[in-house]
Amino acid sequence: QVQVVESGGGLVQPGGSLRLSCAASGSIFSIDAMGWYRQAPGKQRGFVARITSGANYADSVKGRFTISRDNAKNTVYLQMNNLKPEDTAVYYCNVEARTTSVPSIATNYWGKGTLVTVSS
Repeated sequence: QVQVVESGGGLVQPGGSLRLSCAASGSIFSIDAMGWYRQAPGKQRGFVARITSGANYADSVKGRFTISRDNAKNTVYLQMNNLKPEDTAVYYCNVEARTTSVPSIATNYWGKGTLVTVSS
């Protein structure tokens, strides 16, 4: 099994910055990709950013958010700058990983989420 734990959420004023972290642990053989999704109140969960060998972003966060990855630590980060009230959401980490028991199949694992609130 693979465990995914997010951290770094909180309350920030508009224009401020936050850095989210997500660490994967357990019976990991390899990680194909790591990413972030978010769910605002009353809305469906949506894509924010994903990183494999390269990174891609939702249009709404391009130029403001940066995703990065530390392969040695099985950790992914999301640096969020110039935050806006519409960025308020629970942010979820997604890890596409292969386990030592079944290395031929990549499976999606999710964390429980961390709340980001952007408000003055």
